[in-house]
Amino acid sequence: MPDFDVVVVGAGHNALVTAAYLAQAGYRVGVFERRKVPGGAVSTIDFEGFRFDLGGSAHILIRLTPIVDELELYKHGLEYIELDPIFHASNGQESWFVWRDPGRTAAELDEQYPGQGEAYRRFYAEWLPFAKAVRETFLSTPSPLNLGQKLLLGSGLGRDWQKRLPQILRPYGDVAREYFSEERVRSPLVWMAAQSGPPPSDPLSAPFLLWHPLYHVGGVARPRGGSGGLSLALVRAIEARGGQVHLDSPVQEIKISGDKAVGIRLLDGQSVSARAVVSGSHIQKTLAMLPADKTPEGAKGLRVGNGFGLILRLGLSDKVRYQTHPGDASRIGLGLLITSELQLNRAYGDYLAGEPTRDPPLIAMSFSAVDNTLAPPGGETLWLWAQYYPHRLASGTWETRAAEAREGVIRSFERFDPDIRRKIVAELVQTPLWLENEFAMPAGNVMHLEMSLDQMFMLRPWLGAHNYRFSGLKGLYLTGASTHPGGGIMGASGRNAARVLLKDLSRNRV
Repeated sequence: MPDFDVVVVGAGHNALVTAAYLAQAGYRVGVFERRKVPGGAVSTIDFEGFRFDLGGSAHILIRLTPIVDELELYKHGLEYIELDPIFHASNGQESWFVWRDPGRTAAELDEQYPGQGEAYRRFYAEWLPFAKAVRETFLSTPSPLNLGQKLLLGSGLGRDWQKRLPQILRPYGDVAREYFSEERVRSPLVWMAAQSGPPPSDPLSAPFLLWHPLYHVGGVARPRGGSGGLSLALVRAIEARGGQVHLDSPVQEIKISGDKAVGIRLLDGQSVSARAVVSGSHIQKTLAMLPADKTPEGAKGLRVGNGFGLILRLGLSDKVRYQTHPGDASRIGLGLLITSELQLNRAYGDYLAGEPTRDPPLIAMSFSAVDNTLAPPGGETLWLWAQYYPHRLASGTWETRAAEAREGVIRSFERFDPDIRRKIVAELVQTPLWLENEFAMPAGNVMHLEMSLDQMFMLRPWLGAHNYRFSGLKGLYLTGASTHPGGGIMGASGRNAARVLLKDLSRNRV
């Protein structure tokens, strides 16, 4: 009898979601993770008197799924704090807010920028059905039938499809200009769409913007105590149902017998057997755990890209105070801090040239505004995500240029809070190289693989492995950001992979 029914490689949040569903169904599950804390990029640590997340911090996508309720994670310590406003948009001279209520958002926009609120209402109404259809495709295994039923038939385009389809195929920067004439309104929406990776000029990228109406549906939230609260709740859910989570237990090899995965071998030499193996690691790391002759042809051309973003995590002695809106509302939601679309385009140009962005647009997160467990009394946590930053630099190394990149982020934020430097008492600079080393994430790309159309849906990670089964090897399954629907704190990949594996286990196909 094998040691487990299923062993899971890695304890990223998608891998933990898969394991939790399997344990809930009564299977013997063992999770093996190389780091000393669970969650991968969804983890939180104590850092010089503050609580710092190490990866994703805002929980948006997972709130559009049934995962938290289905796994009863609230019974295992997960407590979400709702954020409202959900976004604070500023160019350094003016501020406006995206509230959970789209009507309030539009009304305030019309007061501040006449006509733009009406444009927001029209954008929201026209694209909410499509956004919901995209969500449904994310919550299912991609196939021509699923894509056709959910995206085409379920998108609400109806007789307007001849007008809407060209919009879907355009760059998201172009679509934003069709709706919003005021750049002070348009730029933050474009900047939020850029969080998936492609620049505003990329064709076929419009869905990254057209997803926006769902932010009003699911909202934005924070686990109390840090983003890692989600991962800790998943671990407790697994263990409460008899599963095991082994930290500080790096996997060296996925063991193969014939054309079937039969277990894993740990770095310390210990072997663990199982009926099936699920890998939640980056797809390139998974391939490295297999014999070279087991790499399918379709897996040889995967595009990881050249880095993506950089994070500066700061512990402050005093609260952030935005010049354009000194009140607390500006500290609550995600700060979409961008001076203009030109700033974003220049940042992407620097990236293409292999240079750290000199004047980055920022996503600012000061969640200590709603969670006093993150900072000491009177203090603040401020986390600044900036784009774009290449992993391979045209000159120098990240060891020698991290300080330069950090200075660029601080300078960019000074136009919003000129007193930021005097408040800094703790800091962590997470360069693309840091992200690669800490999370075993090649090139430091937090999306694992580039989020372009040729690596999405049925083509992620490659055609033939899109159904979460590793092509050519029975008993080996995939989950994580390398698979559909990609990166972000959503858990959909973990849930989809679990459903596929549970079906195979119930029919003795493993």
